[in-house]
Amino acid sequence: MHSMFTVPQATATNAPTATHSVWKTAIRFTLVTIVLIGIGYPLLVTAIAGVAFPHQAAGSLIMKDGQVIGSELLAQSFTSDRDFHPRPSAAGNGYDATASGGSNLAQSNKALVDRIQGSIDKLAQENPGKPVPIDLVTTSGSGLDPDITPDAAYFQAPRVAKARGVLEDRIRQLIEQHTTSRQFGVLGEPRVNVLDLNLAMDKLPK
Repeated sequence: MHSMFTVPQATATNAPTATHSVWKTAIRFTLVTIVLIGIGYPLLVTAIAGVAFPHQAAGSLIMKDGQVIGSELLAQSFTSDRDFHPRPSAAGNGYDATASGGSNLAQSNKALVDRIQGSIDKLAQENPGKPVPIDLVTTSGSGLDPDITPDAAYFQAPRVAKARGVLEDRIRQLIEQHTTSRQFGVLGEPRVNVLDLNLAMDKLPK
């Protein structure tokens, strides 16, 4: 007895077989990523920062008489008795923004101990009977810390007042006015930007 159903015969076709190149996909993905993340995102963030925070985006530069004299973010060397002095610096030959870094000397290193003790002895003569603030004799990790503690600023007030012929109380008022509190009231420590304070000193009546 013959079956009423027949099994269809497989027929050969000439349909092309789909191929997938992993290399092509990887290259395309890399190019798209470079354009979006390596070029587009930085440009977008830079544009937003330039509009929302123009001063900070430009490097927090400080101008005087139309000239750039420094940045709020980088320490400078001040040695005159008329100026407030920043923390010591081990960046390059001192305050070198192209060679940011600390001394990498251990606390037991004799050269470091002698250098700190020498600084303490010198500052103690400058302001007898007053404890020397630690940040005036130690370097920061970057060597470019633009700020000092309020204690370090007040410690230098008598020297600056004498050199400028200004009442010490006036100097202390300026220090108080230029003391930045903790961010959001909890982050960091109170600090005084040395360059800002020295510029304020230069504006005092002579």
